[in-house]
Amino acid sequence: MVGEGEIAPDFEAIAHTGERVRLSQYRGKIVVLYFYPRAMTSGCTREGIRFNELLDEFERHGVIVLGMSTDPPEKNRKFAEKYGFRFLLLSDPEGEVASLYGVLRETRSGRKSAARTTFIIDRDGRIVKVLKNIRPAEKHADLALEIVKSLSQA
Repeated sequence: MVGEGEIAPDFEAIAHTGERVRLSQYRGKIVVLYFYPRAMTSGCTREGIRFNELLDEFERHGVIVLGMSTDPPEKNRKFAEKYGFRFLLLSDPEGEVASLYGVLRETRSGRKSAARTTFIIDRDGRIVKVLKNIRPAEKHADLALEIVKSLSQA
């Protein structure tokens, strides 16, 4: 897994909106890149809803929130529309980005998905914090917000 202090690996992915997104296009901004296992599941839904509820606060601090899963773009589109997510959900159907970040795992059914992990990336593209092994009910998004608040004031 890439760790704190390392430069975040650049990638290109398709957003639920159909646009192609590169991590490097957000240089100069703080980015919260959170990997989630599967759209439409209870934990990922709770997590996404909370990021969405806090989005105005993230944006007030100049932060970009990006969610990423191994789901195809169409499934992420339905997920975003169903819950009114105002941030981009990125698709990594082959697991290439999840593998690059060291969070790709195999489920009991043999399917590949991303482990629930959040990377907080500073304006220079450096990973300043990795949040892992956090359950959605533990206020994952709130924890990320507290960390970026301190970065935005730096």
